[in-house]
This record gives sequence, structure tokens and C-alpha cells, in this order.
Amino acid sequence: MTVSRITADPADPRGDCARLRAGEGTVPDRAVAEALADVRARGDAAVIDAIRRFDAPDFAGASPVVAPAQVDAAVRDLTPRLRDAVLFAAEQVRTVAEAGRPDGYGVELPSGQSVQVRAIPVGSAGIYAPGGRAAYPSSLIMGVVPAQVAGVGRIVVASPAGPSGAPHPVVLAAAGLLGVDQVIAAGGAAAIGALAFGTESIDPVDVITGPGNAWVQEAKRQVFGRVGIDSIAGPSELIVLADSCADPHAIAADLLAQAEHGPDSPAACLAWDTGVNDAVAAALAVQGAPVGTITLVDCPSQEDAVVLAEAFAPEHLQLALADAPAVSARIRRAGCVFLGPLGATAFGDYVAGSNHILPTGGAARHASAVGPATYMRRMALVDIPQQAVDILTPHLAALAEAEGFPEHRRSAEIRSS
Repeated sequence: MTVSRITADPADPRGDCARLRAGEGTVPDRAVAEALADVRARGDAAVIDAIRRFDAPDFAGASPVVAPAQVDAAVRDLTPRLRDAVLFAAEQVRTVAEAGRPDGYGVELPSGQSVQVRAIPVGSAGIYAPGGRAAYPSSLIMGVVPAQVAGVGRIVVASPAGPSGAPHPVVLAAAGLLGVDQVIAAGGAAAIGALAFGTESIDPVDVITGPGNAWVQEAKRQVFGRVGIDSIAGPSELIVLADSCADPHAIAADLLAQAEHGPDSPAACLAWDTGVNDAVAAALAVQGAPVGTITLVDCPSQEDAVVLAEAFAPEHLQLALADAPAVSARIRRAGCVFLGPLGATAFGDYVAGSNHILPTGGAARHASAVGPATYMRRMALVDIPQQAVDILTPHLAALAEAEGFPEHRRSAEIRSS
């Protein structure tokens, strides 16, 4: 891929956003529907066929479930350096997740009734850890740890099979170190179908989370409702706002790191001093060709850059600015924001403690990172004493009459003194 440079049009931020996302591909909705239907109909056999077709042609297992002994072996074979890194990253994420675990609350209303709202963990969760181009133990950590903090009873990890017929050894080892209940050697739509519908060897889960390719995300979209999901994530994204305080070589490294995710992952530097983008362009020329799409955007002003970033609603937003804290107070639409010239997205991807399973494709307008709340639901307990019945019933009756539901009115009035 090549580095491109454009001039922002303050009158058309939507058009600029479309240009930055121009590399995104199409969603294979019909093929995914067929794959899900096959898993629902044939269970393990369909998942195994998918494993052989897409991931491991010589897969010889009778089930897509990885034997616990194989997970234990992966833990034993992990190098001490990588073992320490996995446990350190998990502890950072756990510390942040525990601080953000939602609590229940209660309200005593003037009419006499009380409403208690409990925060209840789901019974089971499936976490997808991508495979294919690379192994992603970090994604497993980001999905599993908040589920554990939430109190989820059963946690299942699905990750594509490698040549050995099991997920990558580092992913297996991370699953073992974190105490995951079950690991499935399957990827793509078949893995999501197995988690959602269940098979002979896999019980269905309540919530599915995790990043993945277009097949994985489309499958999550199609099973949503039967199960909960975190979001429908597209290609990873990075927007950097940079001024003269930023090191152009560091910004170039950040853009190249983001582009490393793939050819459809947009990475852009927004600057209002053309000298900043000149320096970043020179640094990119020295550091090498990007895998994905890098765009340098010349903006008329810092305000225009902020407006464009807000319109894009990026997964990751770096504020490589001297006044980063002040600018961050104005940001409302981003998955995660990194402050100052030292705030590289790579830290958030691995060890900062924030979660890297984030909304993409503009979903940061309404969605959030994965956290304990992703794996929890709220349930109200309502206690209505006689005093409250007598006060509430006339109002209920008026509303029920307006909606044409006389039995609702009678249900209340029969209890009124």
C-alpha cells in the first residue's frame, strides 16, 4: 500500500470520512447465513468441515473442542518471558475492569413502592480470538478478563485451528493461564454458529464477544437476538491529531503499527501545520511501506481537525498535542483516546489496562469498549405495598384506557382497597 495525502474539506466532513474508509470491503451475508444454517443443522460435523476447508485441511479430531491436556501442554511450553507478559497484561486489564464493574441500586419512590435493580452476570460467554495472519492472545485477554470480573459462570474461547489442529500455542497457553473452561479449534462463521446454537460437544453461550474478520462480524450480526454480542466490528482504525510537539518518527511508527492490521485498516494523521505532515511523510519514507492504508490529512485548523475526528468516530484516537487534556474534554466520539505525544495506541492494544475490543466503523457514536457490563444484565425487583397500589392505580387506569387495554386496568383495580 502507499501513503496518500489529502486536504480536508471543512464543509464536508462526511465526505472526508468516506475517503478515509474507502478501503473497506463487502460483507458476505448470504455465505455467512448458509454457514450458520449448516452448523445449526449438522453441529460438530459442519464445524469440522469448516475447519478443514478454511484452517486445517488435515484436521483429524472427532470434535472441535481442544483437549484440556493440549491446553496444559501449551502452558508448560510457553517461554517465561511470554508467560510473564500474558499475566502482566491480564492483571492490567483486570484492575481497570474491576473498577468499572457495574453495581445494582435501589430506589424508594414517594408513592411507597420500591424498585431494586440487580446487576447479574450472564451464565456463559464465548470469546472469539482471531487467527489466520497471526495469533492474538491479547484479544483473548481483553475478552476473558472482563467476563471473569463480571462473574460469568462458563467461558468458552473459539480460535481458528492451526497446522496442529488446535489454535496457536500462545492462544492456547493464554487460555490455560486464565482458566478458560473450554477452547474450540474453529474460526469464522462456523465458530460463531457453534457458540450461538451449540453442537454435540459445545453448549451454547449467552453472549459472544471479540474481534474478527468480516465473516465473524456478519455471523455475530445474524445470531444477535439469540445471543448478546459486544458490537459488529469492522477493520481497525486510528486517527492521530498531531501538532509540532509530536515526534514525526513516533507518529509514523504509530501509523505503520495500525496499518499492520491489514490493507483495509485506515490510519490517518490530521495536522493543521503542514510542516507536521511533511515531517511524518519523510519519516514514513524512511521506515518502510505500510501494509494498510495511511492518509495524511492537512486541515485548515485544529478545530477543523477535531470536527473531522468527531465525525469519523474512530476506534482509536491519539491526541499527540501539547494541550491534549484540554482537547480531550471536547471529544465525545471515540472508542479509546490516548493523551499526549507518548500515548501510543499500541499500549492500549496490549498492556495499558484499557480494552482493545472497541467499536469501529463510526459505532463509537453509540457503542463502548468491552467491559464487565458487556457480560451483565440488569433485572428489576419491584415491591408494591397497598399504599402504593392505591396511589398508582388511577394513573395506571388512565394510561391503560388510552392504550385500549381494559384488562391491565382491572389487574390493578382488583388489588386497590
